[in-house]
Amino acid sequence: MRTKLFILASCSLLLLAAGCKKDKDKEPETTLTGNVSRPTTWTVSEDYDYTSSMTAVIKVANINGQIVNEQIVNENDLLSAFVGDNCVGVVSPDTQTGLFFIYISAPNEQMVNEQMVNLKYYSVHYKNIFEAENVFPFQNDAHLGTIAEPIIPTFISIK
Repeated sequence: MRTKLFILASCSLLLLAAGCKKDKDKEPETTLTGNVSRPTTWTVSEDYDYTSSMTAVIKVANINGQIVNEQIVNENDLLSAFVGDNCVGVVSPDTQTGLFFIYISAPNEQMVNEQMVNLKYYSVHYKNIFEAENVFPFQNDAHLGTIAEPIIPTFISIK
């Protein structure tokens, strides 16, 4: 009986050790952590006459399909809105709510005609830049999201 218990215990330990090694060798498909400095080029140009604008309330809670703890949002994080290569809005989070209240401005008439807005997020916690999977059209005087129901885009790592 002791021999059977010894063999059973030994096999269990070997299987457990093999399982642990396997998990250790697994690499996540996408990584959240990088070595990126806070962007200094995310600024809204003063060269335009901004006559049209919209606002959005954004919550960062979904990165690479993973629900992230809202405590990862840092006062030095940045959320930017882009149309093509043009930065049309940039903001740090509200320190009390962790929400991003972004003002998106239209630099020209062409943008007012339903140009697509893309969001990029820099995380101090992860030292990485993420981009929203979904874009949305610029709509003059639109207000997307609220404090009670903010927009929660899925952000993905930029490779």
